Amino acid sequence: MMGVSMKSSNEKNASAVDLKRALIAMSGGVDSSVAAYLSKQMGLDCIGVTMKLFGNEEVGAGCDKSCCSLGDAEDARSVAHKLDMLYYVFNFAADFKRDVIERFVRAYQNGETPNPCIDCNRYLKFEKLLMRARSMDIDYIATGHYAGIDYDAQKGRYILKKAVDLDKDQSYFLYAMTQEQLKHTLFPLGKLSKSQVRDIAKEQGFINAGKRESQDICFVRGGNYADFIRSHIGGEIPKGRFKDVSGNDLGEHKGIIYYTVGQRKGLGLSMPAPAYVCEIRAEDNTVVIGAKEDLYSKTLFARDINLITTDKLDMPLKVCARVRYRQREQPATVWQLDEDTLRIEFDSPQRAVTKGQAVVLYDGDIVIGGGTIK
Repeated sequence: MMGVSMKSSNEKNASAVDLKRALIAMSGGVDSSVAAYLSKQMGLDCIGVTMKLFGNEEVGAGCDKSCCSLGDAEDARSVAHKLDMLYYVFNFAADFKRDVIERFVRAYQNGETPNPCIDCNRYLKFEKLLMRARSMDIDYIATGHYAGIDYDAQKGRYILKKAVDLDKDQSYFLYAMTQEQLKHTLFPLGKLSKSQVRDIAKEQGFINAGKRESQDICFVRGGNYADFIRSHIGGEIPKGRFKDVSGNDLGEHKGIIYYTVGQRKGLGLSMPAPAYVCEIRAEDNTVVIGAKEDLYSKTLFARDINLITTDKLDMPLKVCARVRYRQREQPATVWQLDEDTLRIEFDSPQRAVTKGQAVVLYDGDIVIGGGTIK
């Protein structure tokens, strides 16, 4: 794959003779605001839009996270006005509840640890929002993600790439993008660092130039996932049993949603040596406890897969893989077992491979694809 001549899709789109239209997803943060500015600089006819994803009744009053406050919408509106762009708010609350919140809750109830940011990208930003753009006869959507899109003329495929700023790279969260979505998406920040983005925002006098970033899940107040799930389902979480890796009973746990693989603190167990959550079994409501070495595994299987560089893997492929966002990529071999299953074997054992998280495959700075760890 290395050495293939590629042309940036952003450059290709910007050089078009006819004026193209772009819908800019504006969260009220500095990244999407600068993405709007750069899209205008590319000569695109831009319209700003904020997606209303939920109300205070869904997450609790007083939420101050990105994407969910009136202040964020007003910041986005202010930037759109400064850039002389039309601006709208689209209500996607029902879609967000069904495709993100409900999936999040079900995953925890099934003993998984989900990544709702991936679902939000997959089902909202690059599905619902793109569908709305196309219905408005708008050519592209642009977002403030740190990633890149190229076009491989030899393969006739769009390629998702890492951002230049690897500390901010968000390609891990975007592996589920389809060819059609990549074709109609722009990532103007892909070649910029975060400091450059803030400098542009300051130069343009944007109201949110110094706005802090939220690191938590936007719809969970205070980062307490278990309280959110209990409130959402309107009931108590059934207690179950702790067992060691040999099946010996260790006592009662307070409910599987309170635990994740790799967890050491907050178990409430008195053990002679450090103990970790090694497995969560929803089928019998069991949390399996083990030693540090019990956390390691070499093989995983992934479902709900999406491949970007090819339609299908016909033979084993050497890759580098991540099983969590901030993990350093690890060498591995991948096999496609059927239409929706990958088997991935790492060269060395990996710590705390967790059901529900994404495994994303790379070839250098190119995203091959990925899936959900099962």
